[in-house]
Amino acid sequence: MKNLLLIAIIVLGFSGAAFAQPSVGVTATATSSATIITPIAIAKSTAGDMNFGNVAVSGTGGTVILSPTNARSFTGGVALPTILGTVASASFDVTGLGGSVYSITIPTTSISAISGASPAMSVGTWTSFPTVATGGILDGSGKQTVKVGATLTVAALQPAGTYITPAFSVTVNYN
Repeated sequence: MKNLLLIAIIVLGFSGAAFAQPSVGVTATATSSATIITPIAIAKSTAGDMNFGNVAVSGTGGTVILSPTNARSFTGGVALPTILGTVASASFDVTGLGGSVYSITIPTTSISAISGASPAMSVGTWTSFPTVATGGILDGSGKQTVKVGATLTVAALQPAGTYITPAFSVTVNYN
């Protein structure tokens, strides 16, 4: 009986080993990556300063509106003489990753023009192309020009002279 019990233990031990499945792990792999893109940048274009050109005044104040496309119009007691002087919207070169969409921030408040004469004039009601609402898209080479216009408020009998504003900022950011 002892032998029969021993044989039964051995058979059961082998049968368990024969039916047992080996433990097999299943493995998958992946890699990680990152792409460093060109930082967005903005710089004033050559001759990129805003210039309202020559303006004639009367006994009534008014405004000169300069569009981002260098078009001028006026209201009130100012006139735009036939000798234009230099008329230019501000111009900025934006660079970065080609095809990228970006946002534009332009001034939202008026700034006062300064000169030896007074009263000071103010520049405000800023506009841009591309617009603040739509933002810009860099071309395939990663470039675009942003143009900025504004409205110049002129006082009645504004003294003759050249008036220059403090610097104003235009900011761009990737969306």
